[in-house]
Amino acid sequence: MRRIAAARLRYCGLEAMTDDVMLIVSELLTNALQHSGTTEIRLIITVADGALWVRVRDGMPSTAAPRCPGPGAESGRGLLLVEAVAKENGGSWGTSEGGVETWCCLPLPGQGQP
Repeated sequence: MRRIAAARLRYCGLEAMTDDVMLIVSELLTNALQHSGTTEIRLIITVADGALWVRVRDGMPSTAAPRCPGPGAESGRGLLLVEAVAKENGGSWGTSEGGVETWCCLPLPGQGQP
């Protein structure tokens, strides 16, 4: 999936966003795999209204929320990373109404806040 996302960014001329988007894709997909219990997960990457949208749809209603893992915890930081990358780039992230999709929106370089 990461290679597909990187290819999509190259196709759209957005190679400069690759590192941040690869992290977001990895963490949102991992979160869906670990917590949804479903066998079908979709990755959707689109460019619209001056922003890059990364959506992971698992079809299972739930609300994704960052956790506060202890210093020795080996997991539980994924959504904190997504939140930090989104904020650093002037973007945002969240869960769709109904909770079947987690998304992250990043402004395109030179576009400002989405």
